[in-house]
Amino acid sequence: MKVVVGMSGGVDSAVAALLLKQQGYEVTGLFMKNWEDDDDDEYCSTRQDLVDVASVCDVLNIDLEVVNFSKEYKDRVFAEFLSEYEAGRTPNPDILCNSEIKFKAFLDHAVELGADKIATGHYAGVREWTSDGRTEFQLLKADDGTKDQSYFLYRLNQSQLSKAIFPLGDIYKRDVREIAERAGLHVHDKKDSTGICFIGERPFREFLMRYLPTKPGEIRSLDDNRLIGEHQGLMYHTIGQRKGLHIGGIKGNDVAGDHDAWYVAAKDMQANVLYAVQGHAHPALLRERLIAGNLNWISERAPRTNWVYAAKPRYRTSDQPCEIDALSTERAEIAFAAPQWAVTPGQSVVVYESRVCLGGGIIL
Repeated sequence: MKVVVGMSGGVDSAVAALLLKQQGYEVTGLFMKNWEDDDDDEYCSTRQDLVDVASVCDVLNIDLEVVNFSKEYKDRVFAEFLSEYEAGRTPNPDILCNSEIKFKAFLDHAVELGADKIATGHYAGVREWTSDGRTEFQLLKADDGTKDQSYFLYRLNQSQLSKAIFPLGDIYKRDVREIAERAGLHVHDKKDSTGICFIGERPFREFLMRYLPTKPGEIRSLDDNRLIGEHQGLMYHTIGQRKGLHIGGIKGNDVAGDHDAWYVAAKDMQANVLYAVQGHAHPALLRERLIAGNLNWISERAPRTNWVYAAKPRYRTSDQPCEIDALSTERAEIAFAAPQWAVTPGQSVVVYESRVCLGGGIIL
């Protein structure tokens, strides 16, 4: 069976390719160039990543193909990213990149190359499951809960999952690095990439200002509407944000909370006003319910309402017990057992039943 592996230059995709070759697959590596604007920028690692991929493929004795998806990325991912920020929401472009580039543009290209399957270094699993006479492909959490990336894959569909292999689904990160070192792959100790793919390590606001010009406005206290500062643009701030407000020295009304930090609690897009509250536990930062739209259910069947599931309203939270109170084709209303901190429009809420990722939607 022929498998094309999406290789990024990191240790995870390198070991994914290694494991597949050891399992007897005919493996080809594919390096995707998704961003062109900053090739000479100190923050852009594309050139070094390609060098690392070529070195790994040489050690593994597998073919390497390089493909440029920059246009598809700008049209399908980056344009949506800018549009969402301009509207005051906080999108997750890595989720869109998976569904539109890695499991659409890349998958289509791999099929043209004669591939039976594609593979990536994601920490997740996929299995074929038959129930009530119906067979479907399920997206599973990884065994390594600290690295599980099923959250970023929740927008995949049955056709995409049927072609996907995730070799690292049952392997822990520490073991991945050991496997790479034993195989003589020099990327075994390469630092993991962090943040949004096209921004890399550069300052986020500085990057955004290149595309969305500043629009100064007032920062006010949500509790008493006092003017407490000025922002440079609502799109540069997200719910729950603490850094970058520059209002640390202004006191609140509660004497006991005088030295508590300020957090972004709300945005009034029409009035161009940013509202902040003092203290991490302020009630305005807590939500027991949320509404999500742009839904995707992986099995192509909607989950049950009034049934206990778990959900993640952002990637860095643990699974939270919840129920889906109301559900239509357009939106879902989710109620949590405990209040959730800084529920943010534009982010994704992803629903699970045990290890199975059911899907989710964009928080409205």
